[in-house]
Amino acid sequence: MPEPARSRRCLSRIGTCGVLLAGLWLAGGAPLPAAPPQSSPFDAGRAWAHLEEIVGFGPRPAGSLALRQTRAYLTRQLARAGLTVQEQPFTAVTPIGRVEMVNLAVRLPGRRQERILFAGHYDTKLMRDAPFVGANDGGSSAAFLIELARVLAARDREFTWEIVFFDGEEAFCAGWSDCGRPGAPDNTYGSRHYVAEARRAGALPLLRALVLVDMIADRQLQFRRDTNSTPWLVDLVWDTARRLGYGDVFVDDVLPVEDDHVPFLEAGVPAVDIIDLDYAPWHTPGDTLDRVDRRGLQITGDVLLAMLPALEARLMTDAPSR
Repeated sequence: MPEPARSRRCLSRIGTCGVLLAGLWLAGGAPLPAAPPQSSPFDAGRAWAHLEEIVGFGPRPAGSLALRQTRAYLTRQLARAGLTVQEQPFTAVTPIGRVEMVNLAVRLPGRRQERILFAGHYDTKLMRDAPFVGANDGGSSAAFLIELARVLAARDREFTWEIVFFDGEEAFCAGWSDCGRPGAPDNTYGSRHYVAEARRAGALPLLRALVLVDMIADRQLQFRRDTNSTPWLVDLVWDTARRLGYGDVFVDDVLPVEDDHVPFLEAGVPAVDIIDLDYAPWHTPGDTLDRVDRRGLQITGDVLLAMLPALEARLMTDAPSR
């Protein structure tokens, strides 16, 4: 997972950097608000089952056998939903040497070739001294996107929708910006490669918006507005959440976040990062299934599905802003 502008995790709700010691559910935290009616097409139970399977592969850093197994699982589950998965393999130059990485994408054609992207990362942080299975950080986004792809495939589409699983979001060095150099940071390898390939193919003008999800299953879920994200797109998501009764989950506190959306923003693609940075077990062995909740998956799914018609309507009236 990313960090606020300087250290991927400047958890400024209480004005400090580092891990915010948010109270856990079992310590008496307030429950999440009631879910929308049962008619919701997004099934958090399905997403949770995927999360259990993904976490079962163990630590999944880029280039590992466990991540290859995860990739095979993602592909298999998407195929069972009748979806075709495209692989985007590449070799990343990292502080630990050259690492083979693979982005995965499912494209759902619409009446227009222009694309709306829904994305997240599926790798976990490399931690040599402790097992890090990333139930929330890396697991929740991947599990969520499998279920989102299933739901979106059944919908009528004006724009082409693409669901992308980024490899190599995590830094190999201990800190987000400890290594790397200008123009080649030690993070966001998959998203940077995706943007570079789109630029090379002349496809950047087709990328109309990116909705990024990361760490969306905290038991005490709270999303703050990322000041690096495109303001009108943030407003669209947050207004939808309030309309659904989730104003206490999508709050108006702000912070700047560096994540897989930054390469898109730098390329002129409107993007929003939906991320809960106030997660006590972040990048610790404690990021396990017992610290997350399927309700976060449900809330995020319902908000994005409810927001999508308004996003398409906005993009139909706006010329590409680049």
